[in-house]
Amino acid sequence: MVRNTVRQGPAHHACPQSGDENRPRAFSLIELLVVLAMVTLLAAWLLPALARSKDRARTTACQNHLRQLQTCWYLYAGDNADVLPPNNSVYSLTSGSPLARGASWCPGNARLDVEPTNIQNGLLFPYNRSTAIYRCPADRSTVETPDGQPLPFPRTRSYNMSQSVNGWPEYDPQLSRYLPSYKKLTEIRSPAPAQLMVFLDVHEDAIVDSLFGIPAIGVWGDVREWWDVPADRHGQGCNLSFADGHVEHWRWRVPKRVPSLWAAKPVPAEELPDYRRVQQAVRQSWSTP
Repeated sequence: MVRNTVRQGPAHHACPQSGDENRPRAFSLIELLVVLAMVTLLAAWLLPALARSKDRARTTACQNHLRQLQTCWYLYAGDNADVLPPNNSVYSLTSGSPLARGASWCPGNARLDVEPTNIQNGLLFPYNRSTAIYRCPADRSTVETPDGQPLPFPRTRSYNMSQSVNGWPEYDPQLSRYLPSYKKLTEIRSPAPAQLMVFLDVHEDAIVDSLFGIPAIGVWGDVREWWDVPADRHGQGCNLSFADGHVEHWRWRVPKRVPSLWAAKPVPAEELPDYRRVQQAVRQSWSTP
């Protein structure tokens, strides 16, 4: 009997070709779109946080600059029989020309000074020879020509000293009676040292000279106008130092705007709380102790 022997060959299985097991799997279009959407969401979440972090860092650096200037201020008084640093570099609101050029903690015009020479000639410079502490890190403004054309150089100064600090004490006796100030550190009474501002961050469209002026209530009555305008580049606020040595950050209710360089700015009703807050940080009259 003949047997039919069927020979079964080896089973044929689908096997990967050589190297397929190491080949990366390609993303589908949908998967790529999902990844792109996730990256976009993460960026939208992280970038504002990063911007806020940078703003806080600049605010902190600005406050450190003010503390260093405040230390210089104290050291000057200690070396000069309690007399505060003179504050006699003042420009006219109407013409932009200098009114007083006497001794000053920092002379010059912040809008025109390309070099830090005026800072170096100031009375505080010997106590800290860093010109960087005179400029706020958040101040993006640049210097300009006398006719107002911008130049590609950062300004050298962002801060002013309050009129209450030895401002026009003897340079112009007739004019100084309109700006009550303290000549000596131990004379400061009203406002108290913890409330009397010394240095503050000034708006880039308002800063010119180095004295921050504002009508004192005891002399000017209920006048409501900014002579100089505080900055609002720190989260709609600015930094200030005080006669007791501490530094504060003040946030404003209203953004600060400077419509005209050489004119006093009327204070609208919604901005009045900000204005009063600054106004109350200066000496109000010569008759107050």
